[in-house]
Amino acid sequence: MSDVILLAHGSGGLLSQELVETIFLPHLGHPDGPLEDAAEIALAPGRVVMTTDGYVVRPLTFPGGDIGTLAVCGTVNDLAMRGARPLYLTAGFILEEGFPLAELDRLVASMARAAADAGVRVVAGDTKVVERGAADGLFITTAGVGVVPEGVRISAAGARPGDVVLLSGSVGDHGLAILAQREGLGFGPAEPGPSPLQSDCAPLHGLVAAMLAAGGASIHALRDPTRGGLATALNELAHASDVTMTIDEAAVPIHDAVRAACDLLGLDPLYAANEGKLIAIAAPEAAEATLAAMRAHPLGAEAAAIGRVHAGREVGRVVVRTPLGTHRLLDALTGEQLPRIC
Repeated sequence: MSDVILLAHGSGGLLSQELVETIFLPHLGHPDGPLEDAAEIALAPGRVVMTTDGYVVRPLTFPGGDIGTLAVCGTVNDLAMRGARPLYLTAGFILEEGFPLAELDRLVASMARAAADAGVRVVAGDTKVVERGAADGLFITTAGVGVVPEGVRISAAGARPGDVVLLSGSVGDHGLAILAQREGLGFGPAEPGPSPLQSDCAPLHGLVAAMLAAGGASIHALRDPTRGGLATALNELAHASDVTMTIDEAAVPIHDAVRAACDLLGLDPLYAANEGKLIAIAAPEAAEATLAAMRAHPLGAEAAAIGRVHAGREVGRVVVRTPLGTHRLLDALTGEQLPRIC
């Protein structure tokens, strides 16, 4: 077997079989029976939720994660934002001719560890090979299936006037980690060591489960602020729910390294991407208990209440109260602050 991907690995013949048997099955697991074109799965009672996503992040490995971990966490989090318990994933791998097999093996192993940590199974997959220069190494597409328990109704359109806006932790970590790695920017001390900018890539369904146990039906909406960051996610929620929101900028957690890097580069951290944070819109009577549950979970230790939901004549608006006491309109991201961050 070659030590790099060949076009013949996508032929469906012997090399394709070897690729599956030497890399994918050892890490992602063997089916209970023969390899089939579709997986048979069992679902618990509840409403089924499905999602699909694609991952083209560059570089493939970055401080705090890689494309394999990101593909699992991103898909799991999309399911979790509907209140679902993620159960199954499928994955499609678009491989570029010449991609090192050792690197593929490492990334698939990372994906398998992330799936095991999240308690989900990768039950089906596919591999395609494209010519050299056509895929930038590796792209991954995923689909995810989860189940929403009875009594849980979470939607982007669920925010109501009077609700409290909660944020699970610091913003901008993933976007700035990718930017620094891609452009070779050093923001840390001169001595060798880990970068102070680390991706927050993590599966959020455990945090969501803890929040639901504390707040239950009083949690009206969830959203993970990925591309476009906190600002864009808040605008999406405000538009979907026909409400306005007021956010206290000083209450938004931002790590010092992210703030310093944004100041140096002229970026707004409220628009920088995240891969392990969530926004929760909760009824005021449940906000305190929900926030306490978030802070008791490792992925919500820095959680904060950052704003309120209001009725208004101009719905779909997000207003930020600055540390100086002034107000500014927080629009959704226009253009592309940083491409290929997920």
